[in-house]
Amino acid sequence: MEKESKWMEGPNEQESEQEWLDVTIRKIRQKMDWVSEKSRNKIPYTTVNGEHDDKSDGGVYNADDGLNWWCNGFWGGMLWLMYHETGEEKYREIARISEEKLDWCFMDYSGLHHDVGFMWMPTAVADYRLTGNPDSFRRGMHAANLLAGRFNANGNFIRAWNDQPDGGNDTRGWAIIDCMINLSLLYWAGEESQDPRFTRIAMAHADTAMKYFVRPDGSVRHIVEFDPWSGQVVRDYGGQGYGQGSSWTRGQSWGIYGFAISYRHTGIREYLDTAKRIAHYFIANIPEDGLIPVDFCQPEKPCWQDDTAAAIAASGLLEIARLVKEEEQEMYRKAAVKLLQALTREHCCFDRSNDCFLQKCSGSYHAPEHEFPIIYGDYYFIEAMLKLKGNDIFMW
Repeated sequence: MEKESKWMEGPNEQESEQEWLDVTIRKIRQKMDWVSEKSRNKIPYTTVNGEHDDKSDGGVYNADDGLNWWCNGFWGGMLWLMYHETGEEKYREIARISEEKLDWCFMDYSGLHHDVGFMWMPTAVADYRLTGNPDSFRRGMHAANLLAGRFNANGNFIRAWNDQPDGGNDTRGWAIIDCMINLSLLYWAGEESQDPRFTRIAMAHADTAMKYFVRPDGSVRHIVEFDPWSGQVVRDYGGQGYGQGSSWTRGQSWGIYGFAISYRHTGIREYLDTAKRIAHYFIANIPEDGLIPVDFCQPEKPCWQDDTAAAIAASGLLEIARLVKEEEQEMYRKAAVKLLQALTREHCCFDRSNDCFLQKCSGSYHAPEHEFPIIYGDYYFIEAMLKLKGNDIFMW
């Protein structure tokens, strides 16, 4: 396939980093201006023939397709980022459409997993932080209580998923690295309510993840199964990566960002040290071209790539750069810029041929489909670019 240079234009050798940043931010603002209006009544996950799909279409529960889908907060998050960036009221108005639609999920307990953090932090909590909306505060606190209710004191972990609808795997003892970002909801609730229960649950899970998910070399496990009664570790799974013992790159990025967030909220040094250890492993494995595979241990062919891992890692690395001493900052910042420049150079669509920005995202190594747009890739890409500019809001 011939390179579509019109929308894949990125930094060139003569372009300074600041010029690249200014141009990319301008392109993001231009695209969000029209795509926000086009998709104002949708909650998109990907695109179909270039058009945003809509997870809120029909409003009925389905574990894999519907209002309870774990990614349904990221479109709202993109809009709140743009509201903060531009000050334009239309972004606030459109963001609240998806926030209000998600109220339906509270009535269907069986459809919600640990990912309530991903759903309500960039929607309701962002709204509350930016506008003080009391309805948004209540939504955020309700979601935080649901997340706290998933905590298992036998093992000190937050259960990831509910029972599988096909009667397959028993997931009562399953925890996953992704939850390190969901902990943000508990930290926020603890800070707002001054109720230590929320914070203590978040820290207990972070301690468990630090002990059982992060390997000595800084690579991470995706899924760890605990005995739900004794709390003992049963085994770990390759999950969405290549296989058991491999290094799923999006899991690495969740770990980088998640432990940095735990440090930011608690000041516990071990969390920052863990974030740095995972980051060093990630940085050491970034390919020369800056494009991230689905798994650092996957075979050379097929070489599936995952732009979501790159975007999340970039934002996480920039977060670490804010938290470390000045002499350490450049290493993390430089790696983040390399990832973001590779995305803008090779995989970003800034025109109207596709409603999403990033075009080469992969949900799982063994999934039947790879390298397609995914909404949370776009969210973290925009978040990271605004961090570089110095005009982001801390969502987590």
